Amino acid sequence: MSREAISTDRAPRPLGAYSQGIRWEQLVFTAGQVAVDPATGRPVSGGIREQTRRVLENVRGVLEAAGAGLDTVVKTTCFITSLDNVPGFNEVYGEFFPTAPPARSTVQVGLPSPFLIEIEAIAVRSGG
Repeated sequence: MSREAISTDRAPRPLGAYSQGIRWEQLVFTAGQVAVDPATGRPVSGGIREQTRRVLENVRGVLEAAGAGLDTVVKTTCFITSLDNVPGFNEVYGEFFPTAPPARSTVQVGLPSPFLIEIEAIAVRSGG
């Protein structure tokens, strides 16, 4: 059993003592991703749709660096600052998971401004 930290420039660099993701055997766990553009290191502008899109692109970047993808995600945990934003969030989320979406928990939380959403994922990668 080997545990490997994942690092990619396709997601924001960690600001603390954590990895962007961890690969353990066939499983990939992402750290929670917020709406930061990894190219600039700055939060994206816009509302819940724009933030959800950027967050899921960041999640995709970590997963692909680990040999997985959005199509192999089995579970997401989504942290949202207002349940009033769920319709816009669901609209974009559905674009990224159009068929057989993963199991999901969505929880209303407080996040540092200006962030409206944070998402973490668990995926299974094929091969070794």
